[in-house]
Amino acid sequence: MSSHQVFEQSIQILASATAVEQCLTNRDLMHRWLNPALRCEPIGRWTTEQGSESRFLLQLPLVQPALHSVIVEREPGLIVWQFDGFFRGRDRWECQPTASGTSLVNRFEFFIPNPLVRYGFNTFAAAWTRRDMQAQLRRLKQVAEQVYQELSSV
Repeated sequence: MSSHQVFEQSIQILASATAVEQCLTNRDLMHRWLNPALRCEPIGRWTTEQGSESRFLLQLPLVQPALHSVIVEREPGLIVWQFDGFFRGRDRWECQPTASGTSLVNRFEFFIPNPLVRYGFNTFAAAWTRRDMQAQLRRLKQVAEQVYQELSSV
């Protein structure tokens, strides 16, 4: 399998693009939909402005591999994290308003420079990662729809 891979998926959310984007920019909301084994820690002050840095930590029993990330693209409805570590690549999140809410598109594009890690990922973790990313989108949908309902009732 190629060292360059792309996992892309989308989900329809019955909430405004603003509410969906809050789930990507508010760390407390983010931790409600991220995989519980994944933590996002700011490097410095938490912000999602272009150039801001963070560290994504995978909390496994014996190790905590980390990905250093920096936001390389940022505009309303779009956040692109570029990361470096055992994976190198980009995680792009785009909110596209629709007549009934928002279409959220997530494009995870990466390569794994270490051939042994790449083999292990492709053999044991690629299918699980795809399923986990889909589960994250479903959890994000639930959080965004709750946020939207709370905003609408104010």
